[in-house]
Amino acid sequence: MGMSSEPPVGDREKLEHQIEKQVERMERAEKDRPTLLAQTAYIGVLGLLFVLPVIGGAYLGRWLDSLLEGYSMRWTLSMLFLGVVVGAANVYFFVRD
Repeated sequence: MGMSSEPPVGDREKLEHQIEKQVERMERAEKDRPTLLAQTAYIGVLGLLFVLPVIGGAYLGRWLDSLLEGYSMRWTLSMLFLGVVVGAANVYFFVRD
C-alpha cells in the first residue's frame, strides 16, 4: 500500500509559488523598513511643525502686549493658544499624508 506523503505536482507548484511570493514580500519589507536616522528625522520634523507656531505665537502676542498701556497678557495667551492649535493642525496634516 504505497501511499506517498508527497502532494500532487500541481499542489506542490502552487505551494512553491506562494512561498516564493512570501519570501519576496518579506525581503521587500526588510529593505523598505525605515532606518533609525529616518525615524529620528521624521520625529524632529514633527517637533518643529508643532513648536515653531507655538513660539511664534508667544513672541507675536508678547509684542502686541508691549504696545498696550499697563500690564497685559491677553495677546500673549491668545497667540500662544493659537500657536498650539496651528501646530496641532500642522502635525495632523503632516502625519495624515
